[in-house]
Amino acid sequence: MVSMKDISAVCGVSVATVSKALNDQNDIGKETKRRIRQVAEEMGYFPNTAAKMLKTNRSYNMGVLFNDEDYSGLTHDYYAYVLDSLKRTVEAKGYDITFVNTSRHRAGAMSYLEHCKSRGFDGVAIVCTDFYSPEILQLVRSGIPTVTLDHLFNNVCAVMSNNVQGMQDLLTYIYKKGHRRIAYIHGADSAVTQSRLSSFYRTAGQLGLTVPDEYIRMSPYRDTKGAYRETMSLLDLEKPPTCILYPDDFSSFGGYNAIKARDMRVPDDISIAGYDGIRVARHIEPTLTTLRQDTAELGRQVGEKLISLIEYPKTTLIETIVVEGNVFEGNSVAEINA
Repeated sequence: MVSMKDISAVCGVSVATVSKALNDQNDIGKETKRRIRQVAEEMGYFPNTAAKMLKTNRSYNMGVLFNDEDYSGLTHDYYAYVLDSLKRTVEAKGYDITFVNTSRHRAGAMSYLEHCKSRGFDGVAIVCTDFYSPEILQLVRSGIPTVTLDHLFNNVCAVMSNNVQGMQDLLTYIYKKGHRRIAYIHGADSAVTQSRLSSFYRTAGQLGLTVPDEYIRMSPYRDTKGAYRETMSLLDLEKPPTCILYPDDFSSFGGYNAIKARDMRVPDDISIAGYDGIRVARHIEPTLTTLRQDTAELGRQVGEKLISLIEYPKTTLIETIVVEGNVFEGNSVAEINA
């Protein structure tokens, strides 16, 4: 294995100079740095990770806890794009990511905290999980640098999509299209659901909309069968809505199917809208009106905040970062006479 001592002998410089060049420090000349790096590449040098860990007391590896309730994993459109952005952000700063083992079924399985410690993670991004489980509380209270996505804990950094403003913008857009009978099929109980549902009611009140109790339904996120069933129930009402909001874009496909099964068309006979802004929803006809979340910015903020907590623990503020979304108008909400 090629060492820095070998490179220093070829280049005729000290080992310290080689180290500075390979670590991109600025107190050596650009030409010297360029030559040392070129020689290192030609000689097939790879940094000794174990030695770097001993010197810096860091592993340059961070854990990502991702355990979605419907077990869709990385096929989950929204989280896949968030995680891709997170991965690109931390890798650009020299960090790797490793998923925290979320298999809890085998006997003697380690807790999340034990797994993070055994892997020597410098920090943990909690992207999706049961935030109320005792294991999660143990992890966030452990002192390991932690950033959460779309959930708030005391004294823990969080990156949040602005679900309150997002729902307000989406409902206001539908109202301006002339709709007054608007139903909302929301997701299962969570902090995100609570924010969106509260915003829906508040915005409806501000707009002067009456929302009958039968217009509010529940179906789990990404559950097309549940969305299909609740859509059928809404269409069976004596006075059905003119527009239905779904918990997420993927669920809205169940709504599309239910409406089609009734020999109805979107948006000619009834309008629909989703939430998230997944790409596949832009490639169906009619294109889905939705609240597009900024997944690239969400992932970037999680990554940058976690790196800051790791590298500057004494000066990094414990704060909540809010990321805005925007309404993607699509073609699934018709303009009607109020």
